[in-house]
Amino acid sequence: MSHDGRYDAIVIGVGGMGSATVYELARRGLRVIGLEQHDIPHDRGSSHGVNRIIRLAYWEHPAYVPLLRRAYELWRELETGRGEQLLYITGSLDAGRADSKTVAGSLRSCDIHALPHELLSAEDVKRRFPGYRLAPEMMAVFQPEGGFVLCERAIVNYVEAAIDLGAEIRAREPVVSWTPLAEGVEVRTATATYVAARLVLTAGPWAAALVPQLKALARPERQVMLWAQPRVPSLFQPDAFPVFNLDAPEGHFYGFPIFGPPGFKIGKYHHRHEAVDPDRMDRDCHTEDEAVLREGIRTYFPDADGPTIAMKTCLFTNSPDEHFIIDRHPTHQQVTLAAGFSGHGFKFCSVVGEIMAELALDGVSRWDLELFRLSRFNVRG
Repeated sequence: MSHDGRYDAIVIGVGGMGSATVYELARRGLRVIGLEQHDIPHDRGSSHGVNRIIRLAYWEHPAYVPLLRRAYELWRELETGRGEQLLYITGSLDAGRADSKTVAGSLRSCDIHALPHELLSAEDVKRRFPGYRLAPEMMAVFQPEGGFVLCERAIVNYVEAAIDLGAEIRAREPVVSWTPLAEGVEVRTATATYVAARLVLTAGPWAAALVPQLKALARPERQVMLWAQPRVPSLFQPDAFPVFNLDAPEGHFYGFPIFGPPGFKIGKYHHRHEAVDPDRMDRDCHTEDEAVLREGIRTYFPDADGPTIAMKTCLFTNSPDEHFIIDRHPTHQQVTLAAGFSGHGFKFCSVVGEIMAELALDGVSRWDLELFRLSRFNVRG
């Protein structure tokens, strides 16, 4: 349908966060258009590579747990509405020394929010999940509701659901500029100009290109994912191997059971500490990248240490404190933004879509967003 270039809302960036936001705006009856510079889905940002971890025992901060509960509800609602499974439950392990951020933080969230969990010794973990070989001094918090979400399929389902509700989607249409108007915004792309009452920016690693105030607050970082063919595949099946976060002397690893590509999947937070421009970054994978991840596999998952099946680059977009940035623009109240998800955002896409729709429509959300406000960085217009 055409609205003569005028809309109630424009969403820039139709990846994980943007696809959910377009859907949530459309389901509220708004005339909405989503603008994406790449394909839908694409492999240039932070929402590709088959799946992303979802976990309830959130070590980063207890304030995330209510949002996670809502995220689970909305993922299941999307599954029911579309008839496709997107959320897979494996349980989750947050592992490390007793005083590590993963173990201590996970226990804190479990205690505050009364989450069912078990505290396991390294030997307990090995006996129960034989694919793991934690160091003797380590322990792990097992939370039964952890698992993973299929990231590309989630985006496709949100986009399809939004289109069914009348939303318009434009892919391969890069945004050139946006300009605040007396009542609304004007967005120019490489091929058209659009006007709307509201603008939502969910541009992932390109956020700072659209909002200069985010330059020091939403910094893209190169990441690499690796899939290894296990020596003993039965130990790394979804019913035998929980998703994990592992705080180890070698770094902070995360990973998944076999799903999609025939391999155990592993990544490492802040892989090689490479700050990058998303339009110019090295998207090839190298022996140095494999070495970083092989160290984690050989040390803690030796039965997964078989041939490499696949490797893929992706991006984190890090905020200074690694908490999200979800707020209205510092000077233009008709503009809302979500950025800086710091490598742990995708699981929240479903609820962030709801939050962004609320902020765009009402200026406030039912959820406590204090942790995510731009004001914590003393941002000025």
